[in-house]
Amino acid sequence: MAVTGWLESLRAAEKTALLQDGRRKVHYLFPDGKEMAEEYDEKTSELLVRKWRVKSALGALSQWQLEVGEPALPGAGSLGPELIKESNANPIFMRKDTKTSFQWRIRNLPYPKDVYSVGVAQKERCIVVRTTNKKYYKKFSIPDLDRYQLPLDDSLLSFAHANCTLIISYQKPKEIMVAESELQKELKKENLKNLDFFSSEKEDPGRAEPIQTSTAYPTRERFSCCLSRITALGSKWP
Repeated sequence: MAVTGWLESLRAAEKTALLQDGRRKVHYLFPDGKEMAEEYDEKTSELLVRKWRVKSALGALSQWQLEVGEPALPGAGSLGPELIKESNANPIFMRKDTKTSFQWRIRNLPYPKDVYSVGVAQKERCIVVRTTNKKYYKKFSIPDLDRYQLPLDDSLLSFAHANCTLIISYQKPKEIMVAESELQKELKKENLKNLDFFSSEKEDPGRAEPIQTSTAYPTRERFSCCLSRITALGSKWP
């Protein structure tokens, strides 16, 4: 039931989408004001980026918080001479999922595999990483399991170590695999709801019928509506 609940929340959210640089980008605006931005590989539908931001009690937007994807390099985008950069030798934590697993990578950990301990803390609903030499400790949750209200299963957790990188994998439960498959079908059906004007205006002899548009506006009005939504998306995309 909880799985269905989160899927319905995604369906009910106001969505804006576009294709850019081989990625399908989708922006969700939820009724409570929260925003989620996702990027998928156009060909494989693999999740590449997921970010969140919320509004404060006064209505101010927070900074985007990265949940999935490559973190920005320390100091990226800042030109100030006073910038103090984080050491490249510090451990770098990131999440980079596969089609079948939630996966985290912690770079700059040079210790052999037998030094690491990775397990589930059931009461805290998180994964705990520690080393026997007490040089590294971290715990983190799996937001997807919280949203779908699914338990953590220690048997689904595994880890490997190579090239100074600890790779932690948690196999996706079948409930999430099914829900993600359903969501991808719907995103493809929507077929870039905001941009289908351009596709539907082109003649394609190989297509049995034109792509259905999301509005019934006359051509010029449809163009103006589409352009305004693209502009709006560009202003809110992280």
